[in-house]
Amino acid sequence: MRREKGAMCTPVLQFTNCRILRGRKLLREDLWVRGGRILDPERLFFEERLVADEQRDCGGCILAPGFIDVQINGGFGVDFSQATEDVGSGVALVARRLLPHGVTSFCPTLVTSPPEVYHKVLPQIPVKSGGPHGAGVLGVHLEGPFISREKRGAHPEAHLRSFEANAFHDVLATYGPLDNVRIVTLAPELGRSHEVIQALTARGICVSLGHSVANLRAAEEAVQSGATFITHLFNAMLPFHHRDPGIVGLLTSDRLPPGRHIFYGMISDGMHTNPAALRIAHRAHPQGLVLVTDAVPALGLGNGRHTLGQQEVEVDGLTAYVAGTKTLSGSIAPMDVCIRHFLQATGFPGGEHWECGQGPTHRKFTAGDEDSKQADGLEPRVTGTEATAPKRRAFTPYEPWPGACGIAGLGRLQCRVGPGGCVSAPRPAAGTGEAQGDPGLWG
Repeated sequence: MRREKGAMCTPVLQFTNCRILRGRKLLREDLWVRGGRILDPERLFFEERLVADEQRDCGGCILAPGFIDVQINGGFGVDFSQATEDVGSGVALVARRLLPHGVTSFCPTLVTSPPEVYHKVLPQIPVKSGGPHGAGVLGVHLEGPFISREKRGAHPEAHLRSFEANAFHDVLATYGPLDNVRIVTLAPELGRSHEVIQALTARGICVSLGHSVANLRAAEEAVQSGATFITHLFNAMLPFHHRDPGIVGLLTSDRLPPGRHIFYGMISDGMHTNPAALRIAHRAHPQGLVLVTDAVPALGLGNGRHTLGQQEVEVDGLTAYVAGTKTLSGSIAPMDVCIRHFLQATGFPGGEHWECGQGPTHRKFTAGDEDSKQADGLEPRVTGTEATAPKRRAFTPYEPWPGACGIAGLGRLQCRVGPGGCVSAPRPAAGTGEAQGDPGLWG
């Protein structure tokens, strides 16, 4: 079919011999893209009377949104909690090294630190779009220092804080400006935590519950105040008990506000969470599960001593401990390894395990308005990887992908095709007209 005069001249690209997520399953279907937006092929054929200008054979690879890691403390020798003069170059290095693992956007995470560290580091980590240079930065995740001493885990006790009389002013005094902050982890049992939760969510910041001894009632009250996430479920919180399940009980609580959804991170590295616990959580609340790495700066470096903020970490095999102790200190597994382990541990269909690695993609993540905070950070790419395959395959050059991807609460994010990989299939923005023909594509 020929293009009529005045017809859209942007070429149409057709990806063939690929598998895409559809109804939470991986199905073999073709994907049509024009100008960075996914097309409805029926409209293309029958209304515009056009065919593809170019076809690319994907060789059976998966086309899917890239992985999103909302809790990563560093990697490849870069420690996000170290107050250096050039934090940005370290973040850029991690962003670049994450792409081969399928991570296309992430939240650099700072562990409990003294105020001067936050004041120096946070202004140096702005929200940033991803692309061939590396994964996008969605905003900073602040894990601590407003957490429980009893459940501090690898966080240094000397720098833990509680909320004083002027609770939110204490937060600002500790962190400094919150412009680059996307997530704050705190313990809901701390006094005056509810007014802090309300103040943070009013600014479009996601509040996550973790490193806590809170009972279920306190956790429910925190959700009623605006909290929407749980930091590494089962780790650094009270264990499940049949009379009071604690924060874990939020997965099946009937006291959440109408329309409020709770999401929870899990570290599926084979060390932090038993496979049975992964299965229990997923079966109880599959829509809320978000795989995170909680990776430490030692990611990719091997055995030896490394830093994590104000402390030293010792890596022994597949495990990282606070030096001189047996306290787990984050993970050294990249996201693709966590995805594979989750699949092996649970045996769930391919589409489900893939979605769990996409953070809060396609789902409500914060109590704030979707457009309250813009973050052009999501840069999906197709890894060309079977979930159980030992090697990755990549086969197409970088292509622009400016289509909006709807991750509620993380802003309207710009999407691109990653370097050396084929395009992914992010959800188009509502009301774009293009590519809205079949909502089932998005699962």
